[in-house]
Amino acid sequence: MMRVDALFPTAAAVVALAFSAGCATPPDKVSAAYVSPMQYSAYSCGQIEGELRRVQRQLVQVTGAQQKEANKDAIAMGVGLVVFWPALFFLAGDDQKAELARLKGEYEALQSAAIRKDCDFASQMEQAG
Repeated sequence: MMRVDALFPTAAAVVALAFSAGCATPPDKVSAAYVSPMQYSAYSCGQIEGELRRVQRQLVQVTGAQQKEANKDAIAMGVGLVVFWPALFFLAGDDQKAELARLKGEYEALQSAAIRKDCDFASQMEQAG
């Protein structure tokens, strides 16, 4: 018969693995992926501005979804650790970290392209950001 204290290291390892692998990253902790601004060099200022608006809408949507997932995982983690640790296996959810990093990178590249082209709205972005 296996002793209860012999199970503790195994259970602790399982909980640690679930914690590190299953939790969605909060959106403010996701770094932008590098996107070259050169891909926008042929764009006019109007095209850059339109693309910036499109990317910004997607960024807001994905950021909201990522924050919702991070909040849900944080609650599940708290409940799982206190009440029922096997529930931690179900934390792997809809993490959109890669998409969020890509959109942040695109947004930065578009801003850079707008500044390079000296677009009218570029100075407003620099003052706001």
